[in-house]
Amino acid sequence: MTARENHWGRASSWLTVTVIMLGFAAAGTGLCMGPDWFLLWAGTTVCAIGVILMPVFRVFQDVVVDGPRTTRDQSARGVLG
Repeated sequence: MTARENHWGRASSWLTVTVIMLGFAAAGTGLCMGPDWFLLWAGTTVCAIGVILMPVFRVFQDVVVDGPRTTRDQSARGVLG
């Protein structure tokens, strides 16, 4: 299995997603706490930095497309049939 065939993704993609999630969590926490405007805008800024990192690290090119999947039962009875 080569590096392009695994389903785990690259570390740079995980870093980008983690930055966006941390920013979203911080902004959401700031919104719920009063609102705490500094924490809200700091989280929003961190999210924006994560979005800027996405094309830099080519996150959307880190995709593995599987072949078509077939179901076990191809009859017309359906799932419960």
